[in-house]
Amino acid sequence: MGNASKFAIIAGCLVLVGVGGWYGGRAAVENVVHDYILGHPEILPQAMENLQKRQASQALAGVRQNVETPFPGAVLGNPNGKVTLVEFTDFACGYCRQSLGDVAQLIRKNPDLRIVVRELPIISPHSPDAAKMALAAAEQGKYAQFHDAMFAAGQVDGPTIDAVARQVGLDMDRARRISASPTVEAELARNLEIAQRLGFSGTPSWIAGERLIAGAVGIEQLSEAVAAARGN
Repeated sequence: MGNASKFAIIAGCLVLVGVGGWYGGRAAVENVVHDYILGHPEILPQAMENLQKRQASQALAGVRQNVETPFPGAVLGNPNGKVTLVEFTDFACGYCRQSLGDVAQLIRKNPDLRIVVRELPIISPHSPDAAKMALAAAEQGKYAQFHDAMFAAGQVDGPTIDAVARQVGLDMDRARRISASPTVEAELARNLEIAQRLGFSGTPSWIAGERLIAGAVGIEQLSEAVAAARGN
């Protein structure tokens, strides 16, 4: 019997639970459902996956357009790609640094992949300064260069942020002006609000299609999520 048929049986049983309650048979029907699930435990992972997808879809319903629309220039991979992966990141996050190889591999293997990076500076006192400079780099068309160089620096503090900005060739006066602008402040506040609404409490966190993913989960899970997003 296929999983679809099994779910249909359970759904029917659950209806009977409701109906049985009117006729004093609720406990008996609940026992039937209980015994069926115990006898077919293989359906539970798919049931949980379906529940997680439904919950993710509901959470994303009110924010999808905002979360998939990048701060201008804050994109890795193909900026016009048809498949979107969203990453919430912090330059002081060791797990984000650990995921850099996975992101690079995804980009190499998926030429149609657009990675929308949402700065979520929550770890270090200097994280907001690094995030603001990254968005200033995006405004100058050098987001990817700053992103990679800042993570490669391995340290997040004022001198390192300025050194990386100069290394990638930013106009420093313009960058400082943009990084202190209300537009950048609003972007960081919006990212924090979206992350909280989606239940993300740390970085890296990811969105691909209907999937919400927390943590440095590795290339296999990210690849599966991207493939699923492409199929949606």
